[in-house]
Amino acid sequence: MTSSHHVYEIRPRKDHRGVDLISDALPFGALWYSEPDAIANAIGYAKFFSRSHDAVIRVYDEAGNVIDTYEHAASSKSGEAEGNYLRLPKP
Repeated sequence: MTSSHHVYEIRPRKDHRGVDLISDALPFGALWYSEPDAIANAIGYAKFFSRSHDAVIRVYDEAGNVIDTYEHAASSKSGEAEGNYLRLPKP
């Protein structure tokens, strides 16, 4: 059985009012976060939403460069997938 793969992008908004969480896995394609912890909240949502799927979360800066990456391999046992994200070294 093949599990689906979720890819998330967290990008600063052009109007400088927070960040967008973008993914085909999201029901509406994108979510807008504007609070002081916008990036942390977007990462948390992506981790929660993809806890049973393989996933990659990439955080971009204003210039379009990847500044942070998190990867997660789904576990075949229920309950093991949550919290197994690896923060990869910055490119």
